[in-house]
Amino acid sequence: MRLHRPAVSVYTVPTDAPEADGTLAWETTTIVITEVTAGDATGTGWTYGPQAVGDFLREHLAPLVEGRSALDIPATHEAMCRSVRNAGRPGIAACAISALDIALWDLKARLLELPLAHLLGTVRERVPVYGSGGFTTYDDRHMAAQLGGWVHGQQIPRVKIKIGEGWGRSVRRDLARVRSARQVIGDQAELYVDANGAYTRKQAVRVGGALDELGVTWFEEPVSSDDLTGLRLVRDALVCDVTAGEYGYDLPYFARMIAAGAVDCLQIDATRCGGLTEFLRAAALAQAHGLDVSTHCAPHAHAAAAASLPNLRHMEWFHDHVRIEDMLFDGALDPKGGTIHPTTGIGHGLTLRAEEALEFRVV
Repeated sequence: MRLHRPAVSVYTVPTDAPEADGTLAWETTTIVITEVTAGDATGTGWTYGPQAVGDFLREHLAPLVEGRSALDIPATHEAMCRSVRNAGRPGIAACAISALDIALWDLKARLLELPLAHLLGTVRERVPVYGSGGFTTYDDRHMAAQLGGWVHGQQIPRVKIKIGEGWGRSVRRDLARVRSARQVIGDQAELYVDANGAYTRKQAVRVGGALDELGVTWFEEPVSSDDLTGLRLVRDALVCDVTAGEYGYDLPYFARMIAAGAVDCLQIDATRCGGLTEFLRAAALAQAHGLDVSTHCAPHAHAAAAASLPNLRHMEWFHDHVRIEDMLFDGALDPKGGTIHPTTGIGHGLTLRAEEALEFRVV
């Protein structure tokens, strides 16, 4: 069964409020979607990134995969990775590869008339999630409504907020917001924070000490994820887990992070690292070194594969991407009770609502 040339579409969706973290601010989010057909089935994959990702996918990768076997995903994945040698894999090329690889796995499961989770093989029927948002642009009332909705409304027992505002120049407000978050969610729910690399090493240690007193158990990117030595120093100094990995665009990135002893839990993003093919390899590498993994963003792209991982800690239920995936696709999952159930339906279970998505389409 041979692949037809993949179709590509790009959509830019305004956020429902201004958003920022420690190092970046934004008011729109762009999703690049690819659909690939073989026989009577169509698989869908996506990534989040600039329009250039869609251009690269359409112009470089789509002609490359046309005519290849729909079932031999590793061969197609390897061909895509080799083809970007001179273009450079990290960034745009890796995101394009990722979207198409996700589509190929969805297609294969649909051709075999299986849920993708069952094609990959499951370890668990239900996958734990954590609510992720709490942007630095939110006032206390907005943040309380979001966190309270997750913890008290949907019974999700773990949530994360952004800190490190203004490249670490507002530590007093950072800690005030963490205290406010703790008051909203109570003592039983887990509280996580993400600095997006905003702090310096010593600053991160000082902030982390205060976070320990507030019961924070997850400190994401306290310093830049490129500073592996710094991550290790912060990790050794604090009680809470130090985590990173979302900017991994290939397997060697994760190998370097693990070898440096930089994290307690490895984050992996299938929409960046090379799709589900490379996601599963990175998770196995982490397991070989005694590390849990957590998926980064794009929850519906990860759900089926997450169910197959023995070393999965949880999935990120990221506000922006949950909102977009619920708006643009049929088949969105329900996290009530703190878990999702990705083992029903065919493929990954999502289908693009193309007509309803038209108002956001840019290409």
